[in-house]
Amino acid sequence: MSTNDSGGVSFAVDDETGLILDSLDEFVAQEVEPILDELGDVYTNPRKGHREDGRWTDELLEARDEIRRRSAEAGFYAMNLPEDVGGEDVSPVAWYRAKKHLASHGPGMTRYVLAGPEGPKPLLLQAEGDQVERYLEPTVRAEQSTAFAQTEPGAGSDSPNMETIAEKEGDEWVLNGRKQWITNAPYADFVQLFARTTPQEEVGRYGGITCFIVERDEYELGSFNNAVGSVGSQAEIVLDDVRIPESRVLGEVDGAFYAAMDFLSLGRLELGAEAVGYSEFLLEEATEYVTEREAFGRSIGDFQQVSAKLARGKAKTYAADAAGLKLAWKMAHDERTVMDSSVLKWFATNVMWEVADAAVQVNGANGLAEENPYMDLLHQARILRIVEGTDEIQLNTIAKSMGVMD
Repeated sequence: MSTNDSGGVSFAVDDETGLILDSLDEFVAQEVEPILDELGDVYTNPRKGHREDGRWTDELLEARDEIRRRSAEAGFYAMNLPEDVGGEDVSPVAWYRAKKHLASHGPGMTRYVLAGPEGPKPLLLQAEGDQVERYLEPTVRAEQSTAFAQTEPGAGSDSPNMETIAEKEGDEWVLNGRKQWITNAPYADFVQLFARTTPQEEVGRYGGITCFIVERDEYELGSFNNAVGSVGSQAEIVLDDVRIPESRVLGEVDGAFYAAMDFLSLGRLELGAEAVGYSEFLLEEATEYVTEREAFGRSIGDFQQVSAKLARGKAKTYAADAAGLKLAWKMAHDERTVMDSSVLKWFATNVMWEVADAAVQVNGANGLAEENPYMDLLHQARILRIVEGTDEIQLNTIAKSMGVMD
């Protein structure tokens, strides 16, 4: 989507974005696929790519990090960030299209070509002084990876009620608590960790929360949270009297919750883009199968019960893509996007869930086989309906924007 001369919008892919998408395809073919070919069944067989505790093997981790580094060198990895920190300052529309484009080629490690939860996000742009050189810039270059540590065992969607606390002692902060389901926690060089620094009764529900940069050797890993479809990616973080210098406060003391909310739309734009891209991939794969597979003397796509499943998926994916482009366009024009981001996140991930389920169904027993991508993406779809705000939270946000609820 781009602005046209009349002040409206166009859904056409502009020349610059088209060049980015073509370049991404070339990069995947020349740089990513040879790495995956070399991995062989360590990559294709999940039983060979994980240790007993669920952690990724060294081979997989090295491959992931090599893909990220090569992408950063080519200018893709964090190209949505400002140029003065090493990004390319591409628009939210181009970033949305790029995320969707990679996902439309199917699941796998190609997703690390563009920064995800392990990479730099706008929250890290609050870095000042030594933080820029020590944390922000190396993460943009993919020389380091990070994690966003907010969720707790008793405070997921209700994050202001977090129990992790930080108390000031001289020039240090002392952190105690637990974070759970933290993506990339097992492998991060540092985490951006949220803790309550002032009680709610003094500053209100959303105040009193501060973000700290906590380095890998300063926290302990608890249990691995081996969710189906995300084995080895998440773990619990345990903080036991962890001392953090004042210089590692990221942003303003007591202001982290509001800062995180300012950047919430980007995360939902990215998840929406991936959901739409995966839906497009699934529809393409399923269409090829049902037009070639024959039963009762004709292709199974000729049966209305089969064709209708894919047609509904196509219509909903089309609508989800339009919602994603509208959100990206509004972000590019600095418009308010709270409701739009919730609409996209809820709708696109639910569409992917329906499309993945339909793809499994029309493939019959083949849809359940490990060597096919359908069940893997069905699991991914289920995860996406929870992370970055559950379905219920998105619908609450939409209802509030309508004035239906307080």
